[in-house]
Amino acid sequence: MSGIGMSEVGVSPAARLIGGSPPLHRPMKVTIGYTQSCNLDCRVCYADCTRAPSPRELPAATWIRLLDEFFEAGVISVMIEGGEPLHRPDVLEVIAHAAPRAMTRLRTNATLVDDAMAARLKAIGLGDAMVDLLGATPATHDALTGVPGSHARSIAGIRALRRAGLPVTVLVIMNRGNHRELQPLLELAKAEGAEAVGVLRPYPLGRMRRDWAALSLSLEEMTAAIAALRPPEGLRLMQSWHPNDANCCWQMAAVNAYGHSIGCMYLREYVDYGDVTKIPFLETWEDPLYRHLRAGNVESSCRGCASTQHTHGGCRSTAYAFHGRWDAPDPFDSGLNGGVDLRVLPGMEAIRDAP
Repeated sequence: MSGIGMSEVGVSPAARLIGGSPPLHRPMKVTIGYTQSCNLDCRVCYADCTRAPSPRELPAATWIRLLDEFFEAGVISVMIEGGEPLHRPDVLEVIAHAAPRAMTRLRTNATLVDDAMAARLKAIGLGDAMVDLLGATPATHDALTGVPGSHARSIAGIRALRRAGLPVTVLVIMNRGNHRELQPLLELAKAEGAEAVGVLRPYPLGRMRRDWAALSLSLEEMTAAIAALRPPEGLRLMQSWHPNDANCCWQMAAVNAYGHSIGCMYLREYVDYGDVTKIPFLETWEDPLYRHLRAGNVESSCRGCASTQHTHGGCRSTAYAFHGRWDAPDPFDSGLNGGVDLRVLPGMEAIRDAP
């Protein structure tokens, strides 16, 4: 299978984990979960969004103050996502503040983007837009978003972004509802002027967790779908299965809509390193569990993925979700799966274990 297959696996003795000390003293990248609200009702929503923003969400002024703290700490890249960030118009103030000091990216469903909005995003310095599409066809996409007409509106938003001169990457969360449409989605993305498509693994979070039995795929189904893809010339394909199964914790920071430091948005239900409106951001960076995850301490590691990603053990969120241990192997990697059926999710509570 084209780049997808079993790789050599290094397994450390039980008394000694692969890994060491965190490679960075300060984070390079931060993701802001700007809001838990959205205008769609996606079955795969990790944030379990509501239609109206919560009054507990941080205001733009607080985010601007926090951005200054992030930049002082050495952050050079900012990703703003949600929910749907544009569901809160004040996000434009935050983008405008971030853009002069960091590569600033927006993850959006693009349904709220018209020519005026795209021009404004370009004018305030947005670096690029990452647009979620859940299907190549309106029938598939709209069934997964729960909103008729949302596919057409997302495509219109992509076109507005491209007319404004903003680079676009299309993102798709692979699931049982769309895995047979990935090649047509690549063709659509290319036709609409996207530079890349990111095919993302599903995470058992939010609504996706509740609908896991209906939407999940086996590892064999997912890797076969990836292997069958043939990106059109000039379109870059990104995917997070072998040999691209990265443990990203070493460089990442993330803060949710309420100001809690969570390391990565895919850890949102599992960790809380502290409220950055009450304690310094870098103090949360030194949380013992956070340090442990950044060090890449794992029980086993796919050498093939480590050779391309320079990290060990794969994603800590899916490792923890299926094994209940932070040092466990990532079952989404074909060399580390060990017979785990990814269609069957253990009935675990979202807990925070010490390493």
